[in-house]
Amino acid sequence: MKKILFATSALIATAGMAAAEAEVTFGGYGRFGLVYDEGNSDSATAKETRLETRFRLNIGASTTTDSGVKFEGRFQLETNDNSTGGQEGEGPGAAGFAVSAGGFRLDVGNVSDVFDSGDVIDIFGHGIGLTDLVETNNAFGSNGIDEQGFGEDSIDQNIVKVRYSVADFTVAASYTEENDSTGDSSYYQIGAAYSFGDHTIGAAYGDRDNAAEESYWAVNANGEFGALGYNLLVGDSDAVDDVVYGLSLSYDISSATELRFASSFGGDDANDDAYGIGFRHKLGGGVSLRGGAGQDIEGNTIADLGVRFDF
Repeated sequence: MKKILFATSALIATAGMAAAEAEVTFGGYGRFGLVYDEGNSDSATAKETRLETRFRLNIGASTTTDSGVKFEGRFQLETNDNSTGGQEGEGPGAAGFAVSAGGFRLDVGNVSDVFDSGDVIDIFGHGIGLTDLVETNNAFGSNGIDEQGFGEDSIDQNIVKVRYSVADFTVAASYTEENDSTGDSSYYQIGAAYSFGDHTIGAAYGDRDNAAEESYWAVNANGEFGALGYNLLVGDSDAVDDVVYGLSLSYDISSATELRFASSFGGDDANDDAYGIGFRHKLGGGVSLRGGAGQDIEGNTIADLGVRFDF
């Protein structure tokens, strides 16, 4: 993350005012490599093996009042490859804003809801490969839970999220407003977490204000035992058939190399078990070589290999 400080000052008559510092940040990552997806083998347009590219730039600005209240805003720019072999640019995305003081934080606009934010639960775990081929929440599918996050595009629904942390406890709640023109229903989420040492246990619940009045929940434990990192996820939703289970692990075999495993199963009866293994090798300067292989919830073999650099 690169930071640029801007000092602004104002003089009123003969009285001087102290300069106020504003911080502008630029950060993100780039990646490129190859992706294989057996599910595209019968497609007339999507490629079974394709070049994977992404460049993401987050631009933010913040300032702090004399009383210590911090105000922030940010937006995102991004380019991605597409399944047919081309590349697309998106952004600037909708803006997200935040106000924070002490253990309290309020986020509004293009921001993450409780399930996506990681404030109280980590539904993604230790993703596999360059593109996170397999994550612990995969068995929820596309409709099991809501997990909207800060992104590079326009948004149909604004999100309001509050978080409060004191000592080892964190609570969070979010509300996503409805959009009658698109048919998107409102929903709310609440959650809480407790951290002790290198470990965190959390739970979250969500409820949709749609015709089916669907609700969902998840319980998560994550942390580290020395070189071993773990993430356990259990959850259920009215929108899927069965309870969802997820497990992911990471293990540092050296200061530069990490091995990973992830699995997700349950959910809809039609789902296959998703699982994968992968690695990450640090090259220095925020650059890493990443790769992995596995199976998705549709039973297709998937794999990737490439390089990512963070800045």
